Amino acid sequence: MSRLGTLGARLYRGEVGYDFIGKRKIWYGISILITITAIVGLAVSGLNMGIEFKGGAVFTTPKTSVTVAKAEDLATEASGHQAIVQKLGNGGLRIQITEVDTAKSDEIKGKLSKDLNVPAEKIAADLVGPSWGEQIANKAWTGLGIFMVLVVIYLAIAFEWRMAIAALVALIHDITITVGVYALVGFEVTPGTVIGLLTILGYSLYDTVVVFDSLKEGTKGITKQTRWTYSEIANRSINGTLVRSINTTVVALLPVAGLLFIGGGVLGAGMLNDISLALFVGLAAGAYSSIFIATPLVADLKEHDPQMKALKKRILAKRAAAAAKGESAEDESSDDGFPQDDAPAAAVVGQRQQPPRGHGRTPGKRR
Repeated sequence: MSRLGTLGARLYRGEVGYDFIGKRKIWYGISILITITAIVGLAVSGLNMGIEFKGGAVFTTPKTSVTVAKAEDLATEASGHQAIVQKLGNGGLRIQITEVDTAKSDEIKGKLSKDLNVPAEKIAADLVGPSWGEQIANKAWTGLGIFMVLVVIYLAIAFEWRMAIAALVALIHDITITVGVYALVGFEVTPGTVIGLLTILGYSLYDTVVVFDSLKEGTKGITKQTRWTYSEIANRSINGTLVRSINTTVVALLPVAGLLFIGGGVLGAGMLNDISLALFVGLAAGAYSSIFIATPLVADLKEHDPQMKALKKRILAKRAAAAAKGESAEDESSDDGFPQDDAPAAAVVGQRQQPPRGHGRTPGKRR
């Protein structure tokens, strides 16, 4: 078995663990800092909305030796507006110019034909009205709103309302960061970007639900025992699914990274950037929020429940009494009604759990 597989098995069995819940204030602080940076970037730079949302014209030329930089200068001069030029695989150019109507389009086409030394009849011109872009934007917001509502309803029914709130916060966290990155790097926002944003919500939700399912299973009958608090069981749930989350995220990020860095960067296929950047940032943010935001937030909300408060008080009192006697509280908890095999992982890395009573050798008996 590989080292990662061995570590995953030990995490799942509770032999080792990391205190994610205990350090949740650190993760909250990091997320708040990243979110504020994203919001500031959005407020200062704004989003570079594509032609599909603002309206304009797209000119596609046949193969030409004119460079992208030169074509941008020529197109900007011909139209009076900032132009975006992309090199196509066949050697042609794709020139986008916003706020152009039909009459202006014919004039720009003639100038481009002369400046680029390309026959006018071989330049394809497509016009996009701003009203169409507005419809696309409205439908995207409507789809996002419906998705959020359905997610909250499903999680509230399948799990509980606290988990639904935590998952919703994690999703908003992921969207905010992704949109903020778009504003900071200046990538163009197109319908492909919207598709990417909606796609990452599914990935983020998948990771979150996996941890929530483990948490729900591990907290059955929690109030009937005095061994573990809710936060400790939540920590076990994160550790038990940690390697699975990492593997899933890495496998998903590799092909997306290929699209973003090789397809979009090396090959100059700019259209791939629309979806790939949203997917890359969103997948990474989704994996982070599932582990460091959603589950710790559930634990915070749950620990405010009167039953969980009373349980934690009893557990801490029992541990204090056992420590005063020089005993381990775990040695007295085998009959507390909580399954021994489901005991949460130790909160600190490298700390090994004590085996349940009856699993060791009987004193004085030879084997």
